[in-house]
Amino acid sequence: MANFKTHVAVAAVASAAAASLMAYIRLISMDQTLWLTLLGTVGGMLPDIDASNSRPVRLLFTVLALISVSLTAKTLQYRYDAYIVLALALAAYPLTRYGLFALFNRFTEHRGVFHSLLAAAFFGLMAADISYYLLHWSVLQVWLNGLFVAFGFIVHLLLDELYSVDLSNKRMKKSFGTALKLYHYRNFSVSLLLLAATALLAWVAPPTKQVWQAIALSQWHVIH
Repeated sequence: MANFKTHVAVAAVASAAAASLMAYIRLISMDQTLWLTLLGTVGGMLPDIDASNSRPVRLLFTVLALISVSLTAKTLQYRYDAYIVLALALAAYPLTRYGLFALFNRFTEHRGVFHSLLAAAFFGLMAADISYYLLHWSVLQVWLNGLFVAFGFIVHLLLDELYSVDLSNKRMKKSFGTALKLYHYRNFSVSLLLLAATALLAWVAPPTKQVWQAIALSQWHVIH
């Protein structure tokens, strides 16, 4: 399969091209292209969070730990004394970074459920919901955020499959078919849990009416 640098580079180039196309048809402004390219690049790293010692998973849980510190402090700041809030917020970091990380590694395997199109939908919807409910961004921007995370994710899966083809010997490697799949075929229970989580994210996701209106008003016809 492709290495970390290759995944980052390809996801960045593909996302930049997609964002530039959206700017060209005036669906977004040029100053939004860099942000969407960044999200697509992040999405291109996400499938490897199931590799226990990979850079993406370490980075992800570090970011999650910092977010947990912030959310703990924000949630408890008016309920307890400052020193208690500080202690609980600081405790949230190791619990998330190391405790949750260890639990996550125990129940995941490389090229398992997170190397699937179902996982791409899960992370795309998660990005959209976080942008909408926590960051309070516009509906169009929210869905673009989710779209680019999912897009970068799928680029990663496609690249892994391309690396599973041995062109010199004209044969398929044993890893072929383990990256780009609908769900984790060998662990149906885990796939079912991820499907339930994805369905929940879709159920609470913001409406798409404004997105279709924006597309209708854009100049998408110029690419025909």
